[in-house]
This record gives sequence, C-alpha cells and structure tokens, in this order.
Amino acid sequence: MSRCHLTRTASPVIAALLLSLVTASAPAANGGAASVPVPAPKIDAPLANHSGHATAVLAGGCFWGVQWVFEHVPGVINVTSGYSGGAARTATYEQVSEGDTGQAETVRIVYDPSKVSYGQLLRVYFSVATNPTELDRQGPDTGTQYRGVIFYTNPEQQKIARGYIAQLTAAHAFPTQIVTQVVPFKAFYPAEDYHQDYARLNPDAPYIAINDAPKVAALQRELPKLYRAQPVIWHGDHPKVISVDVH
Repeated sequence: MSRCHLTRTASPVIAALLLSLVTASAPAANGGAASVPVPAPKIDAPLANHSGHATAVLAGGCFWGVQWVFEHVPGVINVTSGYSGGAARTATYEQVSEGDTGQAETVRIVYDPSKVSYGQLLRVYFSVATNPTELDRQGPDTGTQYRGVIFYTNPEQQKIARGYIAQLTAAHAFPTQIVTQVVPFKAFYPAEDYHQDYARLNPDAPYIAINDAPKVAALQRELPKLYRAQPVIWHGDHPKVISVDVH
C-alpha cells in the first residue's frame, strides 16, 4: 500500500533536469498503451447553446495530477480534489490512505457545457489523466483509493461513459482490459486545503515532476485543442459535502 507522498522540493538543478526529461520524453499517461490520444467518443452530449455550469466527478489515481490536468482544459471553471465512494466520517486523507474506507481520491470538475462536452472531458481522462487498465493502482500508488472511477451524476453521463468504454474496447485502444468503474455519484467530500493545487504549486517536487508533470505535457502535446496554457486556480470557498440526486 502506498499513497501520493507529501514530497519536499528538490534542488533547483535536479528539479530542472527532471522537468526537462519528463516534458521532452514522457509517454502519454495511459502507460504507453497508445502512441496517440484515444479517439473522441461517438456518443456525446452536444455543446449547450448557452453558458452554464455542469459537473463531472472522476477518480484515477492520486488527485494531485488529475486536478492539475483538468485545470488546463478550456471550458473548465474549477477543479477540486477530494474523496468519493465512502462515508462522510472517513473522508480524511489519513483514513483514505489506509485503503479500506471505500473512498477513492477524486476530482470534482465544474465546467461550462457550452465550451467543453462531458465526452471531451472523458477523452482527456482516458488519454492523459489516468491509465484505465490498472486495477486498484496508478503508477507507483497502490490501493483501492487509487482505483479508476467515473461517478456519473445523471443517465446521460452514464450512457456516454459506458458507450465510450465500449467504443475504446472494440477499437483495442489499450492492450489490456479497461477496468475503470462506472458508478452512480452519491457525494463528494473536498480534501484538505493543502491538497488543493498541490501539483501546480509544487511542480519541482520529485513525485510531481516524475508522475504528474508528464500528464500536463501530454495534454498539450497530444490534445492541443483541449489544452490552455493558463490553468484555472482552485478557491477554498466550497461546501464540505456536495451531493446530488441521481434519477
């Protein structure tokens, strides 16, 4: 069992070397399973006619890197790291890190559906944010808290997610089975403030430089139309529990 560690900052020379190496040569975050991003989903929601707010809730390994990736996606308004899948009483980093709470390290993405679709967010998720073939782990981090989960908030999201996984499976986009779960969303518990924007604020920490910076670099390289240089920044004015009714 392991967890994304609160790593200390590396020396400037080592940090610069690590960042240059991962930016120049790192494969896409799907574990090198594909040399190009996965195809766009055939089933997707059309872009809305008017600006608004919609929510996507995704888990796929340590939330530091996943948050950082989606903060660079055009149309995304805010990304919060947190926990989903377990009870409110267990939604603390120390408890979740034990791997027996049912919680997964998760990000809640608020986006404008007139600028980016749910399917496009899933394309980023499967292409660069996570390796969907790793069961109960991501890279160096092991445990059920690092499992891949799409928490759908409505039937349309469920249809898009399941259809996309079926499409990628039929296309043999990955060399082994996709193990990402698709389950109804019940509640999201924002993580402690020190986790928010951790990767963006600590890009030269060894863990971030090795595991998370390549994901952002891959987004820019592989999906340039779904990348913006200036990320959105997390703000600490969110409620402690966010829930929805699933119909």
